Amino acid sequence: MFMDHEGVIFASMQKEDIVLEVSEKGLLMQFLLQQLKDRNRDNIKSLLRNKQVWVNGKAVSQFNHELLPGHRVLIKWKRTTGQGLGRDLQIVFEDDHLVVIDKQPGVLSIGTGRDKETTAYNLLSAHVKSQTPASRIFVVHRLDRDTSGLMMFAKSQTVQSRLQKTWQTSVTERTYVAVVEGKMENSEGTIRSYVYENKSMMMHSSQDPARGELAITHYRTLKSNKDFSLLEVSLETGKKNQIRVHMQDIGHSLAGDRKYGAMGNPLGRLGLHASVLAFKHPITGESLRFKSTVPAKMLRVF
Repeated sequence: MFMDHEGVIFASMQKEDIVLEVSEKGLLMQFLLQQLKDRNRDNIKSLLRNKQVWVNGKAVSQFNHELLPGHRVLIKWKRTTGQGLGRDLQIVFEDDHLVVIDKQPGVLSIGTGRDKETTAYNLLSAHVKSQTPASRIFVVHRLDRDTSGLMMFAKSQTVQSRLQKTWQTSVTERTYVAVVEGKMENSEGTIRSYVYENKSMMMHSSQDPARGELAITHYRTLKSNKDFSLLEVSLETGKKNQIRVHMQDIGHSLAGDRKYGAMGNPLGRLGLHASVLAFKHPITGESLRFKSTVPAKMLRVF
């Protein structure tokens, strides 16, 4: 048995991959429902999401993909892990509209114009161009260089614009795991403030609504020792450096975050990992949820 990222469980009745020949024009979902009698629509959507359906040698994730006579459909019953692009990032989901990646710390989301080093943006650009030379990648949101975990890119300006305009309603969950300095006085809580950026691009926090934009962060303690606490942090708003500023506000700066008050750097990186990203697909309307494993280095502190 296996479980997909939304918790749908079903047993694989087939031990070996199978190849199905297409004899008439139609849509992939209808074809698979006819051919795979022991599978329902949700089962097939899971196969599509997990890159287990291939048409003419290419993984297909769209249920409305058009089939033509002579096409060959391969069903891979064994789910494979995400596709890696070197050691810097792994693709955990990809369709015709967007890409979700799991980024390593130390990798920029996108270049600053001065940097010639590897970025998530240029790695993904090369990846999509290798499939179709005219393909492009568009930034939807960013993670700091030293923050690891899940982030999303669009494959068109239309999808990028739709996601950014509806971000607060389309994104249903953004959860981080954070290592912060000190032992928390309260096991859980909510931080509300108005954040703004100064001329040196440093974010600040204020209780004056006239000073900036409202930022709301929720946290709960998972583990702690005398020196550090491991927190689960969820964002109600998504402002630049929001978690970093809010942790400084309550006197528990992120480990390694000297910019926002940290005293030490036990991890050799920022103690922040984007662990859960859930959203409504901007084109299909499907609810998707992805979870990334917390780096062992963060857990070893405890």
